Amino acid sequence: MFGGTHLPDITVITPAFSGDNIIFYVASRAHHADIGGILPGSMPPASKELYQEGAAIKSEKLVSEGHFNEKRITELLLDEPGQYPGCSGTRCLSDNINDLKAQVAANQKGINLINTLMSDYGESVVKFYMTNIQLNAEQSVRSLLKDVYKRFEGQDLSAEEFMDDGSPIRLKVTIDPEKGEAVFDFSGTGPEVYGNINAPEAVTYSAIIYCLRCLISEDIPLNQGCLAPIHVRIPKKSFLSPSDNAAVVGGNVLTSQRVTDTVLKAFKACAASQGDTNNLTFGFGGSSGGGKKDGKSGFGYYETIAGGSGAGPTWHGTSGVHTHMTNTRITDSEVFERRYPVLLKEFSLREGSAGKGMHRGGEGVIRDIEFRIPVQVSILSERRVYHPYGMEGGEDAACGLNIWVRKVDKKEVDPNSDAVKTAGKQEEEESFRYINLGAKNTAAMRPGERIIVHTPGGGGWGREGESERVDGKRDPKEGWKGGSVAGRQSTAEASA
Repeated sequence: MFGGTHLPDITVITPAFSGDNIIFYVASRAHHADIGGILPGSMPPASKELYQEGAAIKSEKLVSEGHFNEKRITELLLDEPGQYPGCSGTRCLSDNINDLKAQVAANQKGINLINTLMSDYGESVVKFYMTNIQLNAEQSVRSLLKDVYKRFEGQDLSAEEFMDDGSPIRLKVTIDPEKGEAVFDFSGTGPEVYGNINAPEAVTYSAIIYCLRCLISEDIPLNQGCLAPIHVRIPKKSFLSPSDNAAVVGGNVLTSQRVTDTVLKAFKACAASQGDTNNLTFGFGGSSGGGKKDGKSGFGYYETIAGGSGAGPTWHGTSGVHTHMTNTRITDSEVFERRYPVLLKEFSLREGSAGKGMHRGGEGVIRDIEFRIPVQVSILSERRVYHPYGMEGGEDAACGLNIWVRKVDKKEVDPNSDAVKTAGKQEEEESFRYINLGAKNTAAMRPGERIIVHTPGGGGWGREGESERVDGKRDPKEGWKGGSVAGRQSTAEASA
């Protein structure tokens, strides 16, 4: 958690040696499907304190002299989180241990590759290029900032965005054109929240470096050199710099998206993408709090759901894609239904959710899941109140919506109602209630009940009806920028 994102992200760091000296560190960060806390999936939508979100591991030696310390990691993941009221230890310890061993193996693979490089080219050459990769990134950012200064004629850049609870993120970017440096000042951002959208400072830094890399036209690897010319000012006690015990599980997956929206808005780079990760978790089991086990090992499942990307000056948005921080692959439908007690009723594009404009935004998706056993289902999402913005006259995209299709008990039905008098399909349809869960909620769902997640679309760019500027002859490596709408349009034009 130190300097990190949120508790399910566990980072494993391994030193790479040259003789007796450490010359590099290799690291892998993985999101674990469950690490305890108050709800399966360890992404509770209503957490108020950090301990409610699961195991908080500041630093611990995992491997010593080739021995994986399974006893200690079991204490950290299973025993310690279960000591808090209403909390459980991990519900799938074997998965955690196997995933951690996979991270250790991934690091060892990285060390082997470094050793191969040094064997082929020599240690001094490898260190030279490692240093200059960062220097090159730094120079690329400095050039970008100088160009931006000219484009905006020396004016400061500013933007404001809001979380769904109304918490503001305010940004002012001041560029020094001589040095190619910039100050990103978040003064005026809202205070720490009694909820979980607080974000450790590292989240804001990650969003900034991500945006800068997106704005650079050169093909450079993402690295710390991008931040060398950047000075970041984050007000203490704001929800971008919260206290140590503040709940933060939404900060990494939701607030990070809004910081990204704010930076790209300030640079007038593109319309907003869905601005949300649509975090869906479900499962059961664990302990009942106080460290007492209930006899069920249980499980936790976690996924993020795609939406629409924003349009830009020369491209349409793309429909049904993961954007910005939703850089995960969703489980294949066949695997999803085989391994978990679910039926996937629908997974389709959400027509009409994209923002209109000269360049159209991407469509969101509809994901409809029916549960076959009793499970606790949680949704942690954003952009259910504030629409993803359009730019330069483009229209905003549709907000998201989360629906619980809940069974109606027979005793709840009025015997004189139409639901009882009618038969067949109509009676079946009226035996359910359709309940808006809001952006952040959890519910105990019974067999046959469903959650339907409608994800936001992407904003449009430019006024609808203005001449198109989509370049159908773009470098194929940048084909993703054309988007699904642009791709179809370019194909049609080529056919004509």
